[in-house]
Amino acid sequence: MPTKTAAKKAPSKPAERSERTERADRPSGVVTLEQVAARAGVSPSTVSRILNGTATVSEVKRAAVDEAIRTLGFRPNPVARGLAGGRTMSIGVVTQRISSPFYGEALSGIEVALESAGYVPLFVSGNWNEADERKAIETLLSRRVDGVIVLAGRLDNKELAALSASVPMVVVGRQLAGERLFSFSFDNRAGARLATEHLISLGHRRIALLLGDLVHDDAIDRQSGYLDALAAANIPVDPELILQSDYTEAGGMLAVSRLMERDVAFSAIFSSNDQMAYGAILGLARRNLRVPDDVSIVGFDDLIMSRYTMPPLTTVRHAVYETGAQAASAMLALLQGEKPRVQLAAPELVMRESARRAVR
Repeated sequence: MPTKTAAKKAPSKPAERSERTERADRPSGVVTLEQVAARAGVSPSTVSRILNGTATVSEVKRAAVDEAIRTLGFRPNPVARGLAGGRTMSIGVVTQRISSPFYGEALSGIEVALESAGYVPLFVSGNWNEADERKAIETLLSRRVDGVIVLAGRLDNKELAALSASVPMVVVGRQLAGERLFSFSFDNRAGARLATEHLISLGHRRIALLLGDLVHDDAIDRQSGYLDALAAANIPVDPELILQSDYTEAGGMLAVSRLMERDVAFSAIFSSNDQMAYGAILGLARRNLRVPDDVSIVGFDDLIMSRYTMPPLTTVRHAVYETGAQAASAMLALLQGEKPRVQLAAPELVMRESARRAVR
C-alpha cells in the first residue's frame, strides 16, 4: 500500500517575505510622528518639515523618512497640520439639494479641486429656504471652516456680504462683491437666447417656455433670453405659452399638463433646465405626443443624463462640473490672499435628437 508523502510548503517569495516583515514591524495603534522620526534617525521637527514641504535636507534623510512612513504605515493628520497653521483645512459648501443631479455635478467639481489642495469639503443643503440656508451657514461656521462656498440660494446679498466679514466666501450665481467675498455667474441670458434662436431657426413660431422659480436670478435671466430671441425675430409674446415651474422633473411634467389644459397651439418647448425637460417629455408621451415628431424640445445645462434620454436631448451646455471646480479655485485664491480669476466657457448649443424642423 503506497504511503502518503507529506506536502512540502512552497518557499515564500522575496516580495511576500518583505510584506510580512513590514507588517510585523508596524506598531499597533496609531503611528505617531515621533515613531517615524525614531525609525528614520532624524528629529520629529525634520519629519514635520518634510511633510509640509518646507524642509531643506539631504536626499538620504528624505529617503529615510519616506521609507519609515511606508514601513510603519504612517498617515499624516491633515486636521492637526491645519490647526498648527491656524486652519481646519475644511471648506463649507452650501448647496440647495444634494440629491439634485445639477448640484451633484457642481459638488464633484468642488470636491476634486479642493482635494488636490489638501482641503476637505463639508456639504450642507439650503433646500431653497432662507431659514435652512442661514442655519446651514451657522453650522459650518461653528465647525470653524476656513471658507464658505454658496451655490445660488435665498439669503439676500447684504446678509451674505456681512457674513463674509467673518469668513472668506465665494457665491455662485450672484453678482456681489466685498473684501473677502467673490461671486460669479454663468451667462444664462445668452444661453436661453441661443436655445430659443435654435428653435426659431427650425421654423418654430409657437414656442412654449418652462421657467424656474422667478425668485432665482438665473430663472429671470433665462426668461429674458427667451424674450430677446422672440423680439429679434419679430415673434409676438403669448403669455399663455409661458409657465412657471420649479426646475424639477415632476415640475416639468406638471407644466406640460397645464400647458395642454390651456388649449393653445405650440410646436416647440424651451425648458429652462434639463430636469424639467425630462419631465416634459414624459408628460407629452402620456398625451400621445412624440418628441420631436410632434413637439420639439430644447433644455438647458447639458447634464450627463441628457445624452441618454429618449430621444437624446438638445440642450445648452452649462459646464456645471467646471463651475464647481472654479468656485473651489476662487476660494483657494482668497485663502492665499490673492484675487480670484474665473473664466467660464460661453454657452454652447449641443444638438442631439429632441428638436427638428417644424412641419408646415
